[in-house]
Amino acid sequence: MGNRGMEELIPLVNKLQDAFSSIGQSCHLDLPQIAVVGGQSAGKSSVLENFVGRDFLPRGSGIVTRRPLILQLIFSKTEYAEFLHCKSKKFTDFDEVRQEIEAETDRVTGTNKGISPVPINLRVYSPHVLNLTLIDLPGITKVPVGDQPPDIEYQIKDMILQFISRESSLILAVTPANMDLANSDALKLAKEVDPQGLRTIGVITKLDLMDEGTDARDVLENKLLPLRRGYIGVVNRSQKDIEGKKDIRAALAAERKFFLSHPAYRHMADRMGTPHLQKTLNQQLTNHIRESLPTLRSKLQSQLLSLEKEVEEYKNFRPDDPTRKTKALLQMVQQFGVDFEKRIEGSGDQVDTLELSGGARINRIFHERFPFELVKMEFDEKDLRREISYAIKNIHGVRTGLFTPDMAFEAIVKKQLVKLKEPSLKCVDLVVSELATVIKKCAEKLSSYPRLREETERIVTTYIREREGRTKDQILLLIDIEQSYINTNHEDFIGFANAQQRSTQLNKKRAIPNQGEILVIRRGWLTINNISLMKGGSKEYWFVLTAESLSWYKDEEEKEKKYMLPLDNLKIRDVEKGFMSNKHVFAIFNTEQRNVYKDLRQIELACDSQEDVDSWKASFLRAGVYPEKDQAENEDGAQENTFSMDPQLERQVETIRNLVDSYVAIINKSIRDLMPKTIMHLMINNTKAFIHHELLAYLYSSADQSSLMEESAEQAQRRDDMLRMYHALKEALNIIGDISTSTVSTPVPPPVDDTWLQNTSGHSPTPQRRPVSSVHPPGRPPAVRGPTPGPPLIPMPVGATSSFSAPPIPSRPGPQSVFANNDPFSAPPQIPSRPARIPPGIPPGVPRRAPAAPSRPTIIRPAEPSLLD
Repeated sequence: MGNRGMEELIPLVNKLQDAFSSIGQSCHLDLPQIAVVGGQSAGKSSVLENFVGRDFLPRGSGIVTRRPLILQLIFSKTEYAEFLHCKSKKFTDFDEVRQEIEAETDRVTGTNKGISPVPINLRVYSPHVLNLTLIDLPGITKVPVGDQPPDIEYQIKDMILQFISRESSLILAVTPANMDLANSDALKLAKEVDPQGLRTIGVITKLDLMDEGTDARDVLENKLLPLRRGYIGVVNRSQKDIEGKKDIRAALAAERKFFLSHPAYRHMADRMGTPHLQKTLNQQLTNHIRESLPTLRSKLQSQLLSLEKEVEEYKNFRPDDPTRKTKALLQMVQQFGVDFEKRIEGSGDQVDTLELSGGARINRIFHERFPFELVKMEFDEKDLRREISYAIKNIHGVRTGLFTPDMAFEAIVKKQLVKLKEPSLKCVDLVVSELATVIKKCAEKLSSYPRLREETERIVTTYIREREGRTKDQILLLIDIEQSYINTNHEDFIGFANAQQRSTQLNKKRAIPNQGEILVIRRGWLTINNISLMKGGSKEYWFVLTAESLSWYKDEEEKEKKYMLPLDNLKIRDVEKGFMSNKHVFAIFNTEQRNVYKDLRQIELACDSQEDVDSWKASFLRAGVYPEKDQAENEDGAQENTFSMDPQLERQVETIRNLVDSYVAIINKSIRDLMPKTIMHLMINNTKAFIHHELLAYLYSSADQSSLMEESAEQAQRRDDMLRMYHALKEALNIIGDISTSTVSTPVPPPVDDTWLQNTSGHSPTPQRRPVSSVHPPGRPPAVRGPTPGPPLIPMPVGATSSFSAPPIPSRPGPQSVFANNDPFSAPPQIPSRPARIPPGIPPGVPRRAPAAPSRPTIIRPAEPSLLD
């Protein structure tokens, strides 16, 4: 005999679990725990056992449950039990489960009544249970026996509070009927953790063991010491029944017979007994499931809405439909063009915040990498002077020239212009590489159709390679044009007369166009990498590079300057990255072998990426700090020519040197301006136009439409999964709707006056008579209540010495009886607050006024519904 109410809930929960499993998610219902609390030998284990519907817990007199038992019920197709302390063993005989519980208890607590807070974890797998947690706790005891510690009472109370304090736990406060209810420790503990009484249900056991002539009717009717959720009476098996192997089915039948045959309980037999307790708890589980439904529903609906748009395309999907293929091809090519343009021109949607991409990287090539490459090929001063002197001597031949030959100027300038070709072509290569990356990124959206993606990448990449050749030809043509005519009338050219008056120092500053005396070239964080550990180790500083110096500060506020290093005689050299370091390093040193910073001949500056290193090097080059070169051979030649140079030749070399410097600066400025324009026009803009206007035609000519638009297996699987997910979500929502309509939530009972739980001092309240009410309902004479011969036809309190303050007034018979309410949680209606009493002036024994029938008591109805408590 199992718990039928629980078995009725199992299909509902299984439906929910199946619905969520079909969409790859788990349904977190988090059903409440059910904990039984009560005194020693109050029948807690029996109540728990009856709820599960299985006979498996130890029984006996005295303290039997000496460790908390956490019983996890798990729905499964097969029935067996498993302990956490011996997972490898499965128990199919529940008698063996009881024996293992007893043995495990003795292993930890001994055999002489000892207790332990260490729980026993038992899992019961069965097709007849819900996923629930039930907790059987040791009984509350006052006096230690055997091996129990002196503070046994406080230890057990602390143990119980740990388990019942959880907000989602239901508390069954078990009290035997032959004990004074006002002394119930179970109810007091429940009140501590549940002051509102929302999750406490009183359970009265041992009703069949009460003294003859007494009963618990007032308690069970929630009149004597009321609880918000009331009391339920149960009759468990006796120790004799357990030893005689009386099964739960027979025990439930005997319990039912007891309530139906007992004169004090027969009128409320449908609200008593283990089946009603099961129904009450199962209704609580139903309430919890219903409370979880809105959250689950909103979660599913949000997922459904996110799929609606994509699923709309697939609802009437036919893979071989030529119309669909044509439409899809047009849409994808159009989207490819839009994505390419967004990545080049920039867009606000889907911004990459981790790294530069697309147009931003090309912009960096134009304005950082290309100027860096130009400056890097700057001529060395000694090399240039030697070449100028050779040119002058070769032009004069055997004669000694009196004037500076302008042909030497043109020869040197043309040689310097040729050097522009290499960095310019390298710039084109870098842009082509970035465009290829952009094409691959944009083609990722075509992955549903592998052949289309492959052909699109091939066609566009081929076109870019074709434009690359034309762009390089155009750039070489630009440089050839510059070489073909040296325009000495340019407005920025210093002229012959000015060149003779320029000093070397001014020439150096002239090589940096558009730069003021204190122009800040760059700011940023760098790490000084080669400071020893004894002096603080590597540290990050805020660096500021100007045309004259390199300064570093503690932070970007630039208030606390650490050092300022003049740029005179400084050079840059590369440094290999350390074995354990992930930073990229370059160094600055003084060409005259002087210390750069404190006792350091060079400072090593570290960046997070190679791109940052290149960018800083470009900035240093703008400031006139050039990379280190192997100058052994150059110095020898320069030394030879310097010593043989006469003063007149030296003046001529200086003049041409200044002229070359001025003219090359003009050409560099022009090339830096024309390169981005040429690449944009001939390569990038042409590629955009090609994608928008010609790509579709090339695709049609490369292959037939059906082969291009053949779906990948992954796309077909994705479409099927999406449709399955969509239908599964709709099915789950329908199941939630069915559960909502097929189950009923019970309202929370109204609060009751349970101050007795706090005011009791260890004894039942002394029966007291209330003062006679002098106010009667309007329009109705007071009824005189007297003794009625014979057994009452309607429920009345037993005996005249009830512990309630006044005898209850009979309820109205018929379908409106207080006991016709099927709500398992609702308490019976309270007595009218102003019952009619015998007036003080009428002595006892005076007959009542005109009763309707001698055998039927007068029914007193309240004048207004609001008079009901």
